[in-house]
Amino acid sequence: MKTLHAERPLGAIIPNIAVLLNQNAGRFGKKIVFQSRKGKPSYSGITWDDFYDDIRNIVCNLRQAGFSHGDKMVLFSRNCLEMLELELAIMASGGIAVPIFANFKKTTAELLINHSDARWLALEGETQLDNIGPDLKIEHFYVFSDRIKDARFPALTPFSQLQKKHPDAKGALPENIHPDTICLNMYTSGTMGTPKCVQLSHKNILSQQVAIGHVLGVTEHDRFLSYLPWHHSFGGIFELFSALYNGATYSLESSYGKDPEIIFENWKAVRPTVFFSVPKVYQALYDMTRSSKDAEEIFFNSGLKFIFTAAAALPERLSDEFEKRGIPVIEGWGLTETAPCCTLTDPSLKRVPGVVGMPIPGVSIRIADDGEIQVKGPNVMVGYYNNEEANQGIFTPDGWYCTGDVGELTESGLKLITRKDRIFKLSNGEKVIPTDLERAIELKCHYVQYAVVSGSGQNYPVALIFPNKKMLKDPDYEISPGEGCFCPRTLTELSRCLTGCLHIANDSIGQKFSKLKSAAIISDELSLDNNTLTPSMKMAPKNVLEKYKAHLQLLYGEAVPLEEEVYVIELDTHKPTEVCTK
Repeated sequence: MKTLHAERPLGAIIPNIAVLLNQNAGRFGKKIVFQSRKGKPSYSGITWDDFYDDIRNIVCNLRQAGFSHGDKMVLFSRNCLEMLELELAIMASGGIAVPIFANFKKTTAELLINHSDARWLALEGETQLDNIGPDLKIEHFYVFSDRIKDARFPALTPFSQLQKKHPDAKGALPENIHPDTICLNMYTSGTMGTPKCVQLSHKNILSQQVAIGHVLGVTEHDRFLSYLPWHHSFGGIFELFSALYNGATYSLESSYGKDPEIIFENWKAVRPTVFFSVPKVYQALYDMTRSSKDAEEIFFNSGLKFIFTAAAALPERLSDEFEKRGIPVIEGWGLTETAPCCTLTDPSLKRVPGVVGMPIPGVSIRIADDGEIQVKGPNVMVGYYNNEEANQGIFTPDGWYCTGDVGELTESGLKLITRKDRIFKLSNGEKVIPTDLERAIELKCHYVQYAVVSGSGQNYPVALIFPNKKMLKDPDYEISPGEGCFCPRTLTELSRCLTGCLHIANDSIGQKFSKLKSAAIISDELSLDNNTLTPSMKMAPKNVLEKYKAHLQLLYGEAVPLEEEVYVIELDTHKPTEVCTK
């Protein structure tokens, strides 16, 4: 098997998070570590001195309440100072932090809390309290507001009690915690089913910072404007610890990444030197720069050292806007199980579509005979918690982690192809990679928000198409698709013109057996509530195919009742688009 190794050696790793906090408090005492607006017109922050004092007091008060080495606490909250201080206190004292998505509904929240086996729980406020019941196995409850009371939880303790001055705070953070000690249990996004609980150690997290420092070059002078949620590895490990480790100032984006206008106002106030985000947000911010020269200068400010994109590659036309101004665009690849980064692109080299760079120091990558990417390095998880089925075969006999991603090694680095469990076989035994066609459809037609291709055991593939209703209602013709686009305004118009785009997408696929024969435009939206989107807003293909099973049956010729209007497009005949209703 061909293997890629990092060109640089890793170097010394700080042994644990307690040591990191002790060192940084000494280095950056009067410097702002974290700031937010919290409903105020301007940002206000906390210095490393006060931040460090809070964490030490929290550690002592938790111990006094009975929290001990190896205990777990679930953090059910949006990003906030209270959550950050508590999470670091838990990890630095030898405990295990378990962050979960702040907007999980009751069924999912209770499922994960119970699965975690935690006896301690901290919540942001009423939204989270409304989504748990009193029959949980939790013994200790904390809430980040002194004003909130709930008769179901008489022992609900205000977080401020943990911040109270403690006489033993000075030596509260033990520096003798072993680097392999588990400190973070993080649930995966669950794109292919129920989230899995990834067990990560101090070494997993801190080795990453030594490795990426060579590429990112983050320093204490950098300014982060951040919205990525901390229950997810991209925001809660990669970005957050890039700031903490290097003493940079972390500014919380007050709309949590939801409102481009507010993001832009925060951008103006913070003038970030680095920014970690996903393509959708970059596009929305760039669109706003076209309103004036001042807006353009604010966004592409002279201090912006680089931008980092994950979840998907930045579209070439958008990437070019940064690169022509001398602002590097960095991409990477990894999973929660690898804490999360395994590869980074070299900003000095021309970007190659699909290529996510070379291994970071300490990490090696190889491709198995079936195309699966395997990883070895100090960033690789201990294993999944309480999940024997998922742990079965997850490591090879010689200790490599099997990622479930399929790829190939090129001169430019690792090239991603698809998820292994997305590949399916047709009735004739031919293998189809659905993501190739899904990407082709989404790239060709901007009015398609999501496309999912299916066909396991069938004679040919079909697609379910979910339109971008917002764009249909209010299209921006300057960024709409290029020459020949009809710029539809309704689903009916989209169903008429999409046939051409689907034919073009089909033509981009080499194998005849992989081409679509039909597609259904579904007048419905994927969402968190119906589990068709993950908390990181990725499509959950397995759940989508299950929910819309009847639509697939319709495409394969079965007469089935449907709840909503569906437009069926036939691609191998001259039949007109059919409108199917319930």
